[in-house]
Amino acid sequence: MKYQVMHDSGPRLRVRAGQWAFTKEEGYGLASLLLDQDFIHDVFTSYRNGSILIYYDGEVENKQRIFDILDGITIDDLFEAEPTQTQVSKEITDDFYWNISGMIGRRLLGKWFLPMPIRNAITLYRAIKYIWNGLDSLTSFRVDVALLDGAAVTGALLQGQYDPASSMMFLLSISDELEHYTVQKAKSTLKDSLALNIDTVWLVDDDGEEKQVPAMDIDKGDRIKVRMGDVVPVDGKVVDGEGMVNEASMTGEPLAVHKTNGKTVHAGTVMEEGNIVVEVYSMNKETRLNKIIDLIENSEDLKAETQGKAERLADSIVPYSFLATALTYLITRNASKALSVLMVDFSCAIKLTTPLSVISAMREASDNRMMVKGGKFLEHYANADTIVFDKTGTLTNATPKVVDVIPMSRRYKRDEILRMAACIEEHFAHSIATSIVNQAAEEGLKHDEDHSEVEYIVAHGIVTEYDGKRAVIGSRHFLFDDEKIKLTKTQEKKIEKEATEHSVVYLAIDGKLEGLICIDDPVREEAKYVIEELKSLGIENVIMLTGDGESGAKAGAKSLGITQYRSQVLPEDKSRIVEELKAEGKTVIMVGDGINDSPALAAADVSVSMKHSSDIAREVADISLLSDDLYDLVTLRKLSVGMLDKINTNYRNILVFNGSLLVLGVMGLIQPATSSMLHNLSTMIFGAMSTKSVLSDRDISNDIEVEAIQVADAS
Repeated sequence: MKYQVMHDSGPRLRVRAGQWAFTKEEGYGLASLLLDQDFIHDVFTSYRNGSILIYYDGEVENKQRIFDILDGITIDDLFEAEPTQTQVSKEITDDFYWNISGMIGRRLLGKWFLPMPIRNAITLYRAIKYIWNGLDSLTSFRVDVALLDGAAVTGALLQGQYDPASSMMFLLSISDELEHYTVQKAKSTLKDSLALNIDTVWLVDDDGEEKQVPAMDIDKGDRIKVRMGDVVPVDGKVVDGEGMVNEASMTGEPLAVHKTNGKTVHAGTVMEEGNIVVEVYSMNKETRLNKIIDLIENSEDLKAETQGKAERLADSIVPYSFLATALTYLITRNASKALSVLMVDFSCAIKLTTPLSVISAMREASDNRMMVKGGKFLEHYANADTIVFDKTGTLTNATPKVVDVIPMSRRYKRDEILRMAACIEEHFAHSIATSIVNQAAEEGLKHDEDHSEVEYIVAHGIVTEYDGKRAVIGSRHFLFDDEKIKLTKTQEKKIEKEATEHSVVYLAIDGKLEGLICIDDPVREEAKYVIEELKSLGIENVIMLTGDGESGAKAGAKSLGITQYRSQVLPEDKSRIVEELKAEGKTVIMVGDGINDSPALAAADVSVSMKHSSDIAREVADISLLSDDLYDLVTLRKLSVGMLDKINTNYRNILVFNGSLLVLGVMGLIQPATSSMLHNLSTMIFGAMSTKSVLSDRDISNDIEVEAIQVADAS
């Protein structure tokens, strides 16, 4: 490939190969070829001039490797490919600037070089679209913005005011382009938040052997293994194994569905329990998930309610604009004054600025490591008066530590209790299981596979056969209520005396309680400050839900300054509690991170998942935090409330400014041309102001301030 280096500064390299070097689709293929190199982070291509923009790690030797790759590319190496979501987003922005530049350039060239008769003819030609749309609304008995725009353009032309008509259409076209850009950007952001990001899958060959392969290499008819907690990457049929699949991302139903041989599974759903082998039906764009994403792109369901109200309000104002125009003419008998009123349109600015404010807030959330799946979720978050926290992994660091091991009989000593528990728990990636395994490793308690295959009961515990005897390990509810393990009075007293301040994992062998493993999971350092600030921002009710015993839950709530908490809560209880709060008229935020939080996340008015949440929690949640900073909940509250404040401020400013134009027009102090120019210019200014950031630098850096407070308190 022949090319010229246009820019070279550290990690950013731009080369240009010329206008006909590759097509748009071949540019995507070229980008994917370069992205196969681990030292290249991003590649953007432009078919218009053959530009290739490469971001890499900046090492000199890697830059030479890039040149070697480009030098070795021939026309036979080019292939067509699909763009990445990052490329799509950049193209949307580039196209917007390209179109805006073209519109401004054509207008300036026309005013400078074209004689007036030709300019007037072009104005008449451009007016056809607005007049036609206005007539369409009129014949369909719709009194809307299109009718108002058509009437204003027609009125100006009938008065012989070609320049005002041209200026109005130019500014309207700028506004339309800006609105189109924001809508496309919003769709791109939403699509990116829902899309699967799975790089590798486990392929099962004819001999039953498993090997990890790139997801893009999977074909129809292949068989892949999906394990507990994994996101299903394809649409397909279960051919081996069984399990419970949560299809909330597909159906909205939080209860998992039992999948056995012959049953269909879909990409984007999550394995709650079990392991299955899936024969691939379809992948990538052919999956049901991607078809749903395509539907979402054209859906109104995820719009903020405020945005819908603004659009309805905009159209409802139009009849009053016509009425004011008619009254002005009847009273003054002055067509110029009436036209000045007609040129002023409250609805245009309202209809533009509200979605811009919503989309801007969603973009700002993304910039601050928060992914919001729709504008309505920001609005619900701003209006919420109640927040419900799952404790483990949300208010705590999900890094529990074994603090005590208590034998409950003379059959097994302390070290044997810990060794057995670690042997059983090592098969699961749960944080408590990991703490038990790590503690055994620290103490040098090695163990062999002394048990049969284990069965995991979600949010309860594990059942297996250990040394020929039935072994169960898990929560108090699981052992004593579900498994009917007997608890003597002596044992009850011992538990009350030695384990009340901790979370406890119970171990029973052959139907008898044999040991307790006491675990502490310290709360996040910033959690107390976050809760205090959320209260100051209008969250009236802060509730903690936990599976811990009463004593452990009470101690945790006290340290966090939480007055409302529920202990020994089961997954189904969490969902029920959220529904009860909603029935009381509360608007509820649910914050969680685990598989067992998914029903409650689905039930809340708006749900938030943490960075290290399970796949299923991230899929169900309306908002996902992409950092591990709990203070992001405060930032999100400020952002969402600021979004609504900005919308309301826009309403007031639009009303005052356009109302002033109406008064000045009726008094004859401004001409229709001036009225039109000021109105359309103000619409663009209000639109631009709607894209301004809500959060200040202080808001964004508050997590640093919290850390400083913590250090001061500690000292």
